[in-house]
Amino acid sequence: MIKLEKGGKFYTTRTIRTLALNQADLSVVAGDFLAIMGPSGSGKSTLLNVLGMFESLDEGRLFLAGENVAALGYARRIALRRRLIGYIFQSFNLISSMSVYDNVALPLQYRGVPKPERRQRVDQILAVFGLTHRAGHHPAQLSGGQQQRVAIARAMVSRPGLILADEPTGNLDSKNSRDVLEQLKKINREGTTVVMVTHSQEASGYANRVLTMCDGRLA
Repeated sequence: MIKLEKGGKFYTTRTIRTLALNQADLSVVAGDFLAIMGPSGSGKSTLLNVLGMFESLDEGRLFLAGENVAALGYARRIALRRRLIGYIFQSFNLISSMSVYDNVALPLQYRGVPKPERRQRVDQILAVFGLTHRAGHHPAQLSGGQQQRVAIARAMVSRPGLILADEPTGNLDSKNSRDVLEQLKKINREGTTVVMVTHSQEASGYANRVLTMCDGRLA
């Protein structure tokens, strides 16, 4: 599902060059549930952004589902992301002008899912996360925890082959955290590959394996 070879990523200002990924190697087989832990600034979120094709490598190669990402044009990358990946952002990235329902339905619209099926799948996922009564609300009317659940529902609704989750329980209380982690575990058992960045030891316990990231490398 994922193969990263000697991945390098740099951020440069006039005076400073920051190495975010340093010859990072990663292999993830289809159906795996991987947790990545490490201190702040170790490169975890940069790694997820590279895997999600929101950022490009400066060095090395990345293969997703057998596709060499560097060889794909912009339109092909977007198509691959929409087909393959559900992304749970740490900062939610909900569209403020759209309702909860429309935010969650957006990935299905991008995929061209017919409206009746779209409604059925959105209704189901909102019920799973206890958000049915919030379907007509906008993000600004929700708590941080509710916004996080909406973001997770949006990532899961299209049943992607790969979920990339950046601190998915970071804004949730213990009960809602467990509910989200149980849902991630459930879809993983059904065949979805999950790569999760977390600071939580409890969250990492839901994964099949755990890697530690330090100074831009995985161990």
